[in-house]
Amino acid sequence: MNAGKDWNQKVKQTFNATSNVAVLTLTEAGELLGLSKDQMKVYVDKNNLTKVRIMRSVHRYLLLKSEIDKIVNTK
Repeated sequence: MNAGKDWNQKVKQTFNATSNVAVLTLTEAGELLGLSKDQMKVYVDKNNLTKVRIMRSVHRYLLLKSEIDKIVNTK
């Protein structure tokens, strides 16, 4: 794995390799919607998007790519 990748990218890559559900990090989803990471956190809670919890981490989660794609396509 590339040493330059942040922790969220490593988790996302591992998750995608072991699951049939594609996910995005908060930062990636925010970039697609034109939001910062902090704004994306608020958006996720406000719109009840699915949070894919990461084991051993209370505060970190990934987002379903399919949900973000639907939002992007309706804008």
